[in-house]
Amino acid sequence: MTLVPIPGGRLLMGSLDGRRDERPLREVEIAPFRLASTQVSNEEFDAFVKATGRPEPPFRREPGFDDPRQPVVGVSWLDAREYCDFIGARLPSEAEWEWAARGGRIGARYPWGDETPRERYVDYGGLWSRGPEPVGRHASNDWGLFEMCENVHEWCAGWYDAEETRRASRGGSWRHQIKVSTCSARSSIPPEFRYADYGFRVASNVPRSVYPAAVDTSGDVGPART
Repeated sequence: MTLVPIPGGRLLMGSLDGRRDERPLREVEIAPFRLASTQVSNEEFDAFVKATGRPEPPFRREPGFDDPRQPVVGVSWLDAREYCDFIGARLPSEAEWEWAARGGRIGARYPWGDETPRERYVDYGGLWSRGPEPVGRHASNDWGLFEMCENVHEWCAGWYDAEETRRASRGGSWRHQIKVSTCSARSSIPPEFRYADYGFRVASNVPRSVYPAAVDTSGDVGPART
């Protein structure tokens, strides 16, 4: 697993032409942090399972999900948090995730710009036919992050709703009709659910000695309000 340094900055979070939960646009200060270059893979999660003696996630041995380099799926938000705690990491906030997904491209719809996924991937029609693709298959964004907005939904740290019944997630999903999401698209499910299109990637803080002037805004910004 490679943790990529993500610079801090000011994110104009959300989208005016997205779904209702992406509005309103708001400015969020992002402190420097680190984010895994790829979604957590089966082989990485296997090491956690072996070390802790916990059960394997559902789907782990099923065809279409059993490649060691595929992202682990069938993990709840609680499972993802336990993995992060075990390796000394954390889940990213939604703001951090969206900032990193854009890779420095201000206002970009997708990690590579505004080109549609079908224009971007010549093999789009043959992708994600039975499950997620192995991590790191496609070109990274400008900050070295792979499969942002595609492959599996990625758990984020915060709650999606004010009632605190659903945890937020970001990114597209192999099993949906629209398989690649925009950088600002949001999703959510209850934290105990384990779905075949839910995975995660890990984040970590940057020591203050490296960025002494950084403002700590790693917490989630909460549900969007219209």
